Formats: sequence, structure tokens, C-alpha cells
Amino acid sequence: MTTKPVPAAFGAVVLGLVGASALIALERPAQETRKPSGQGVFPGETRALHGSAALLAASVLADSGIEHYRGSFENPGMFAPLISATLALVAGAEGAAAASPGAGAFRRSAYGLSIGIGATGLAFHIYNIFKRPGGWSWLNLFYGAPVGAPAALSACGIVGLGAERLARQSAPAPRFFGISAGRLLGAFSSLALAGTVAEVALLHFRGAFQNPFMWAPVTLPPVASVVMAKASLEPPSPKHPFTRAWLWATALLGFIGMGFHAYGVSRAMGGWRNWSQNVIDGPPLPAPPSFSALSIAALSALSLIEKEADDVPRKAA
Repeated sequence: MTTKPVPAAFGAVVLGLVGASALIALERPAQETRKPSGQGVFPGETRALHGSAALLAASVLADSGIEHYRGSFENPGMFAPLISATLALVAGAEGAAAASPGAGAFRRSAYGLSIGIGATGLAFHIYNIFKRPGGWSWLNLFYGAPVGAPAALSACGIVGLGAERLARQSAPAPRFFGISAGRLLGAFSSLALAGTVAEVALLHFRGAFQNPFMWAPVTLPPVASVVMAKASLEPPSPKHPFTRAWLWATALLGFIGMGFHAYGVSRAMGGWRNWSQNVIDGPPLPAPPSFSALSIAALSALSLIEKEADDVPRKAA
């Protein structure tokens, strides 16, 4: 299928804008004049959020690289998520490891770009589905451009910017836009987990759940999403042992799932000796760790909620 001139031209414009934004972002560290961000009074949660953003960016970078290579990069815009995800990966890794104050502007630019490119990619993928014969149908949802993949890039940017904003907080109960930061991040991670489950359910249904373990990512993470939503909506509590344990299990599931997908690649004709074909056509290796990344973000939000609950008695006294 050949890209029509108008979408190709739009993709070229998007790629040009991404390239220009990347150059500006790489120049910004030297121009940093704002207050140093560092990691504030929540270094553990800030590092974890940056790490979550880095893991999501790595997942999107590898996944879009494979999928767009399979699509022969027929639209210039298909290079855009690779540039954006690479910048976000560098920003997240730097934020988790060092959080250099001089790199604060670069991190914010990289994360902001991820949000924009993710949203643009989502529109492209929806357009891709509608232009196929039959339009919005189960067949096209199964085999068209994946709707959830670009959304993960936007989620990466939102989590990363959350880390940046958290690093600038000094109050025991941090707030974003007048709302509890822990609750806001918790609600977002719950929603993102639910969206990822929907994407996985669609693809595993396409695979007819041929392996019983294919039920795990559509049964365990939904519970994590629900308990995280509950923790975000109810009054802050100092302890959430069940929610914390379930989120850790979901995080572990992401890495185990990558192992199962690697096993799936080995079962294809030629196995890993034919990796150049089977990695492209087999189960997506980079997809399952997105559960791990979102669970780490949720665990950080849960820590903020618990610290907010601990702060209530001090205020009352």
C-alpha cells in the first residue's frame, strides 16, 4: 500500500518539525537559566518516574522501529517517533541516574515532544484504520496500525513531565494544578494500564489465546488498574499493602511477558536463526515491559499518596 501525496507531505512536515525540535532540545542545556530542578524532597519517587518514562520510551523506540521497518518507512513521518523516543529515553535515563539541573530544559523539551508526537501518531494510526477497506472494523483493528502504541509515547512524556514537576515541589503533600500529585499520577497510571490491557486483549484475541499464559496480561493488570484507581479516589491512606503487592506483580509480569514473546519467536520457522524474519512477524518483544513501566509509575504515585496521608496528622497537631 503506497502512501498518498497529502499524508506523505504531512508526514514530512511532522518529521521536519521533530528534527528542528530535537536540535533545539539538544541546545537547551547550555541555555538553562531557570531554577535548577534536581530531585527535590522526593528523590526516590522522582527517579522512579524518570525511570518509568525511560522504560516506556525504550519500549516505544524498539516497537515502532520494528513495526515501521516492516512498513518500509513509506511515510517520512514514520521516522518521527524514533527521534522523539530516543530523546525521551536519554532524558529519562539521565533523570533517573543523575537529574543534572543543567539538563532540566532538555528533559522538559524531550518529554513535551513525546506528548505531541504520540498524539500526532495516534491520529495517523486512526486515519490508517479508517482508510482501509471496511473502515473501523475488527479486521482492521487486528491488522491495521496499532492504536495504543503512539499513546504509550504520550504517556512517557506525561510521566516524565510529572517527574520534572515533582522535583520542584517542596511541600510534604505535593500538588499539580491544585490537585494532589499522588492522586493525579495514580489516576493517570490507572487509566494508562487500562488502555494497555485493551491493546493486549485485542492482539491476544487475534492470537486465539493459544497459550494459557496469554490470559495473564488480561487478568492481572486490570486488577492493578482498579486498585490504583481506588487508591487515587478514596481518602489518602498511609498503607496500601495489597495494592503495592499487586503492582509489583504486574511489573514483574511485564518482564516475564517479554520472555514468553522471545519463546514465541523461537517457535516460528527457523527460530532465532531466522531472527531477521521472526522478530518482525512474531510476538512483539518490546511490548510487555510497558506494563512494568506503568506499574513503576503507579508505585511512585502510591508512595506520594501514603506520604500525603502521613502529613495529615502533623497538620492536625
